[in-house]
Amino acid sequence: MFIVFEGIDGAGKTTQARSLTRRLTRLEHQVIMVHEPGGTPLGEAVRRWVKTRRGLNSQTELFLFSAARAQLVTDVIRPALSNGAVVIADRFVASTVAYQGYGRGMDLGLISQVNREAAAEISPDLTILLDVAPEVGPRRKTGRSDPKSKAGTDNFDAAPTEFHRRVRHGYLEQARIDPARWLVLDATSSKAQLSKEIWAKVKPLL
Repeated sequence: MFIVFEGIDGAGKTTQARSLTRRLTRLEHQVIMVHEPGGTPLGEAVRRWVKTRRGLNSQTELFLFSAARAQLVTDVIRPALSNGAVVIADRFVASTVAYQGYGRGMDLGLISQVNREAAAEISPDLTILLDVAPEVGPRRKTGRSDPKSKAGTDNFDAAPTEFHRRVRHGYLEQARIDPARWLVLDATSSKAQLSKEIWAKVKPLL
């Protein structure tokens, strides 16, 4: 099974992905968690680059993230799924649609084609969208950050609120189009409540 957590920054994706990973591990499922970009030397290099460089154009973002994803699928995700593992990802192709498509305004047809190639036809069995208003998410992210960190210096942190509104709309549109494969939750609910709702959806699928 392939489960992906999505949402704007500050929605709590990583927290809930880790919580589900721990639960499945306790139940003796074979499970791995990955994040994008990351999980491979190339992915980690892309992550560092994006986090420390401003001014990347939309095309560069698209192809950097897609290259990292292609490597992650080849080296980690596909082998794990082939071995019967549950793979939990913090972001996948829906992020590219939301951020580069709806957020940056790039052609959705092009993004669909690039996503298809990078993901090698692998698609999530379930995408969990933790939905939060863009006025709330960044504040939550900043609140948990080290004040000495470089939070707010990458391309996405530096983007205006309107950009994050478009990204959120992009996520909600994807969920609307394919409701059977998406679970949309109010990210302002308590961590315990979100974990409960996520498990209620995931358990029957196992």
